[in-house]
Amino acid sequence: MTIYIGSDHAGFKLKEEIKRLLSSMGWDLEDISPFFDENDDYPDHALIVAKRVVEENAKGILICGTGVGMSIVANKVPGIRAALCHTKKEAKISREHNDANILVLSGWNTRAEDLKEIIETFFTTEFEDGRHERRINKIRDIEKKYSK
Repeated sequence: MTIYIGSDHAGFKLKEEIKRLLSSMGWDLEDISPFFDENDDYPDHALIVAKRVVEENAKGILICGTGVGMSIVANKVPGIRAALCHTKKEAKISREHNDANILVLSGWNTRAEDLKEIIETFFTTEFEDGRHERRINKIRDIEKKYSK
C-alpha cells in the first residue's frame, strides 16, 4: 500500500521527518508536496492527498500548522475520514472506531518522541466493524445527502 503524504509550509519540516521514518520502516510513500513554498495554501495539498486516497483506496498523512485546516479540507471529500491525532490512543481509536483513512498531524504541536508511535499505530490498527460499521454507514449517508 502506498501512503500519500502532503503538507503546507507549516508542516513541511515534520513531513520530511515522517518521510525518513516511513522509509526506514520500509513503507511505500508518495510525497505530493516535495518542495517548500512559504506562500502555499493547505487546501491545495489536502485535496490532492484526499483524492488519491479515495481513488486508490489508500491511506494518507497530512500536516499543517495545527492540523485543523487539513482536517477540514480533507473531510470535504466524500469517502475521506481524516483524523487529527496527537496521541497513540487517538490514532488507535480513529482507526478502530472511525475507519480513518487519513492521519492528520500538527506541524507545530506533534511531539517528536510520539511521532513513530502515532504513525505505527495508525497504519497497523484495523477497523473493528460491528457497531462501528453502522456508524460509518451513517457517515456515508450524510455524504450522499449533502454532496449533491
